[in-house]
Parts: sequence; C-alpha cells; structure tokens
Amino acid sequence: ALLNKHGCVACHGMEAKLVGPGFREIARKYAGRADGAAYLAGKIKSGGTGVWGAIPMPAQTLSDAEARVIAAWLAAGAPK
Repeated sequence: ALLNKHGCVACHGMEAKLVGPGFREIARKYAGRADGAAYLAGKIKSGGTGVWGAIPMPAQTLSDAEARVIAAWLAAGAPK
C-alpha cells in the first residue's frame, strides 16, 4: 500500500526495471548487507544517482517511519 501511496510503482516494477530497478533487483543487490534497511531508508528519503545508472531518483517526501517500512520490506527480499 505504501508503494502505491507514494508513487513508487510509477518508476519501479516488482521484478523488472521500469525507469528505476525492480524492487526484487534492489532486494537482491542489498541481500545480506548488515546495514541494508538503514541504507535503503536513507536512499529512499534523499534520492540519488549513479547506483543504478544515470537517471536520478528524486528525494521522497514520505515520513521516516514509512521509509523504514519500505526499506525493511526490501531488505527482507521484497516478499509478496
């Protein structure tokens, strides 16, 4: 629900890249990283460029708590 609420699905597919990488691609890249959830929450909030290519992800205006929920879901492998 948070992915839809904040428009994440406009740029990210579940499996495949749309504008940005698919959620499961992100989950695989950061699997096993001890600070994965914290790192991803920071990237969601601040945005960035260069990690997945030249197209930037803008900073997102969701709350810190919502960013942590999405990041924890990604760190857990983006389960259905």
